[in-house]
Amino acid sequence: MKYLARRLAFYLVAAWASITLAFIIPRLMPGDPAQALFARFHGKLKPEAIESLKEAFGFTHESLWSQYGSYLRHVLTGDLGVSVSYFPAKVGDVIATGLVWTLFLTGFAVVISYALGTFLGIVSAWRRRGWIDRTLPPLFVFLGAFPFFWLAMLLLFVFGYTLGWTPVRHAYGDDFTVWSVLTHAALPAITIVIATAGSWMLDMRNTMIGVLGEDYITLAHAKGLHPRRVMLRYAARNALLPNITGFGMALGFVLSGSLLTEIVFSYPGQGYLLIQAVHSLDYPLIQGLFLTITMAVLGANLLVDCVYVWLDPRARGGAK
Repeated sequence: MKYLARRLAFYLVAAWASITLAFIIPRLMPGDPAQALFARFHGKLKPEAIESLKEAFGFTHESLWSQYGSYLRHVLTGDLGVSVSYFPAKVGDVIATGLVWTLFLTGFAVVISYALGTFLGIVSAWRRRGWIDRTLPPLFVFLGAFPFFWLAMLLLFVFGYTLGWTPVRHAYGDDFTVWSVLTHAALPAITIVIATAGSWMLDMRNTMIGVLGEDYITLAHAKGLHPRRVMLRYAARNALLPNITGFGMALGFVLSGSLLTEIVFSYPGQGYLLIQAVHSLDYPLIQGLFLTITMAVLGANLLVDCVYVWLDPRARGGAK
């Protein structure tokens, strides 16, 4: 419990630092959201409206400390301001629309990729020089050499435009049905799995090979334990520890969306929203997305620390 308490304290400090950075960075950028929104209306708003817009976006004439205090109160109550590009919609509502699609597409694809890659890595290391070990690692290295966006465009061209097997854009068709949602998400999800499963497999394979050379594995074999138990309970469980850290980071960045995939497939997730916010100089939306992604990464890493305590008894006892 001491280990988890220390980690929780660290993440609370990191969360405060992230919130503070999200406040400072937009104020260091040239201009402000009020001026960007005023320019979008091409003179249709009166000049007096700028002051009201600045107050709505939190860019007032008060001191920086007063603005910071007001900003903290709004963040703690879940009020992230008003979006410029989706005015007058609130940032929280805009993020929520993309969050659902990102969690569905990227979250599902990352979990499948991690589970598939880890399983293949375990089997490849356990049965070294077998057909899986001889075939899949070189194949995944070959696929990993291609740029991510190029692979996405290749699959879209072949299966979407040429063969017509899958839709080419958006998250659903004219009819909002389960089948429509699944068919639109299939190709982007396959792209993510193909591009990322190889790294999980190679990392797990290399770690597992090192673990298989340990003395306790030799002792487990000498005791006559079933090979499957030795593979899963002794070798794979200890080899998983380094991989779980990477999975925690990947799980945290799920909320940022798979940026290039969502752009290529015009999928309305968090990554697609971030690109639109940058193009529109939508500072409140950029700030809200930054906070969402940061908190997701911190939360995922805290979850990984809890899993570490369960998997590694040394962490349970507070050992270094």
